[in-house]
This record gives sequence, structure tokens and C-alpha cells, in this order.
Amino acid sequence: MKALRFHAAKDLRIEEVEAPSAPAPDQVLVENRFCGICGTDLHEYAYGPIFVPKVPHPFTGAYGPQILGHEFGGVVKVVGADVSHVKPGDRVSIQPLIMPRQGDYYADRGLFHLSANLALAGLSWHSGGMAEVALLNDYNVQPIPDALSDQEAALIEPTAVAVYACDRGGVTAGNSVLVTGAGPIGILVAMAARAAGASQLFLSDLNDTRLALAREALGEVRTINPNTEKVGDVIRAETEGNVGCDVAIECVGNEHALKNCADAVRKQGVVVQTGLHPGENPLNWFDVTFKDIDIRGSWAYPTHYWPRVARLIASGQIPASRIVTKYVSLSEAVTAGFDQLLDPAGKHLKILIDLSR
Repeated sequence: MKALRFHAAKDLRIEEVEAPSAPAPDQVLVENRFCGICGTDLHEYAYGPIFVPKVPHPFTGAYGPQILGHEFGGVVKVVGADVSHVKPGDRVSIQPLIMPRQGDYYADRGLFHLSANLALAGLSWHSGGMAEVALLNDYNVQPIPDALSDQEAALIEPTAVAVYACDRGGVTAGNSVLVTGAGPIGILVAMAARAAGASQLFLSDLNDTRLALAREALGEVRTINPNTEKVGDVIRAETEGNVGCDVAIECVGNEHALKNCADAVRKQGVVVQTGLHPGENPLNWFDVTFKDIDIRGSWAYPTHYWPRVARLIASGQIPASRIVTKYVSLSEAVTAGFDQLLDPAGKHLKILIDLSR
């Protein structure tokens, strides 16, 4: 079968590889339909290996070359003897987190996403979404409602990240929310905040093109370019009592964006760190203490979110498909997908690979 595999930084190859074998009793073989190119995939391409193991993963045994793709869905082809929740022909979305199901401190408490042995399909597992088919564990394969399109099935994973970030921030009806970063995750976080009841949305980014795309996707949102406006000043001027926003969610992994969040949030507000920072990030900890704010991390998502997120998308409460700006075939995914998304001009948000083309 054809697959896009990561070999090293700037070395992605479309290759003919051996198709997965028949599923074990607790596994499912899926014919992939659409797969999103994620920021994590872009970082692997530009700077990796980062998450792709150089030596066998302690739980899965996987290591490079790696078939990429962890935002995907498809149609069930074959199920193992013990699988009963899906059958051949079912349309599904892939929940890509792979980890021990028991005998692990966090797994035993249902917090599978926090397992120290966590792996991901498309990064540290033998299969991924950027291939014709994928072999997955039964718990990775989630049926989707009829109202959800095949394209939207590939958007559940990034939307789950966004919904969890809002949950970590405690976003609720009437809140004012700042999101830093107008990339796919930032825009999805803003959509998720609105679905949770936020009545006032602010979105900051250094790229005016992306801010324009965000306005098209979101409608009513106050966009801010930190190059021309001070984020905290804008938000204090436009929030009730001029005190700042209730929740600020950092979706860049950037020192200045996090500082803007801490500055813009009101006293006893909440800052959620969603973007992955490459190194240490100094904050003004006097202000953190003086303002009595909470700073919370948000890592991935609980695996049980899939049906909830699917409903939010299918109902239109989170119109996730608005972040898709382009479709490409697998054969053109590197030049027309990865390279386009790394363009500093930022002309695209989410690019989906159509595995049927």
C-alpha cells in the first residue's frame, strides 16, 4: 500500500509499504478516508524526530521510519473476533491515543491520556492516517453519527483538544475568553468556547492573514495583532469593569503569548496552557500571585470525549469544517500540504489529505 513516512527532518517519502496483517481479536482494520496535517506533524517534518521514537517505544515497540497522521477517520474493513462495537462498513473516527489499559496508575483511574507509556497512532505506532489502511486497537476506533461527514471525522481529534482546553479553563455561559494563536487549534478553541457559552471572544495572532481567516470562520470575534495593539490593554478596555477576561487560553507555545494571557486575564481568572513550549518560559510570578490567578496545563484530551465532540460537530455547535482551507491527495501531500503550511505567509489553516484521490 502507499504511505507517507517520516524518515528524518525534511525527509518525508511516499512509499510502497507492506499492508497491515489481519487484525488480532481486539483489533480493527480501517480503510482511511481523510487525514489532517497537524502542527505536530509539521514540527516532526521541520525539526524531528521529536515524538517519533529513535529507539523502540517502551509500550508499542514502534520507531522510525514512521507513517504519519493522527487526525483521521475511515471505514471499517475487517474486525477481530472479539470486537463488537463496530462492524465492516461502519464509518469511524480514530481516537489515536494508545496506552496500557490496566496496571498503570493513570489507566486504572480512567486517565488514559496521562499514562507515562502513552503512544499515538501516526507518531509511535506501526500505523497512521497518511496511508491507505491502518490497523488499530478496538478502543481507538469510534463509530460516528450519520450527520457527521467523512471529512469531519478527521476533525474530531483536534476539536477534542480544543474542547478539553475550554473544560480545563472552566469556560461557561457569559464568559469573556482570550485565545492566543489563530491557527487551527486556536480557532477551534474559540469555537469550543462559544459552544460552552462564552459571550465575548478575543483572538490574537501576529499574522494578519490568519486573523482574517479566523474572522471568516468565527464571525463575531475581536482580533488583535500584538505588533500593533497591546493585547492586555485592548481586553481591559473592552471587558466589563475594565478588569480583563475571565479565561485566557494559550495555543501557540510562545513565551510572549503566555505573558499576554497572564496580563490580560482578570484577578482570579484562569490561564490554560495548551501550546507546547520548546523550552523554559519565564513569567512575572509576582503578578501571578498578586492577581490570584490559576495557571493550568491542558494535555491532549480524555479518551471518552469522542462521542461528545462528534455530537458538537454534527450539531453545528462547533463548525469545525470551517478551518479546512484545502484538500490534497497523498501523492501531493508534502509539497502541496506540509510545505504550504510551513509558509510564513500563513495562507492555509487545516489541510486534509483525501486518501481516495
